[in-house]
Amino acid sequence: MSATDQKSETIDSDPLEALIACPNCDLVYSVPDVHVKERAYCERCHTVLIAPRRKAGKWLIAMSASVLILITGALFFPFLSIGAGGLTHGTSIVQTSLAFTGALAILAPAILAFIVIIPMVRLLLLIYVLVPVIQDKPPAPLARHAFRLAEDLTPWSMAEIFAIGCAVALVKISDLAEVSLGPAAWMFAALMIAVVATDMVMCRYSIWKSLER
Repeated sequence: MSATDQKSETIDSDPLEALIACPNCDLVYSVPDVHVKERAYCERCHTVLIAPRRKAGKWLIAMSASVLILITGALFFPFLSIGAGGLTHGTSIVQTSLAFTGALAILAPAILAFIVIIPMVRLLLLIYVLVPVIQDKPPAPLARHAFRLAEDLTPWSMAEIFAIGCAVALVKISDLAEVSLGPAAWMFAALMIAVVATDMVMCRYSIWKSLER
């Protein structure tokens, strides 16, 4: 069944708790009555503002846990192997980040932070926030701060960007050496799909409203 598009009506003089602002263009609306499988979007930039889905919390927890497992496994399994002149060498993400020396050594913690630590912290915060919500319990202590931090970390979570960059690099060096993908590379491919699915399922407005109880 296709979703019904529902535009948010502009405001005159509604109380603050009855308002919603577009995260992209800052246009303010009165909160519309949006049902499951419907969505409210911004008239100006067409950003989706509200898109509630049934059992979305359980899906988000399941996909977040899956991404955590994939990231953990991808740390230690070989990401790729390169062969040339009869010699083959395989490496993992941890080995690659620790290979930098000298002035480039500062890249090691940066790589691990952007593609491992920050994504894992964001997902752990999301699970922490959502578990009491799906159990119809009061929000966890500091849940609003935790969800705000998870949202603030989103632009810095670059695991999927790392995977895309590696794919581009592999195309560049494929003519120079024999390159084969390891288990960690396929884990990152599955991770990208799970991250995109998580963003599609998440209705941030619904989560914020559930944390007001």
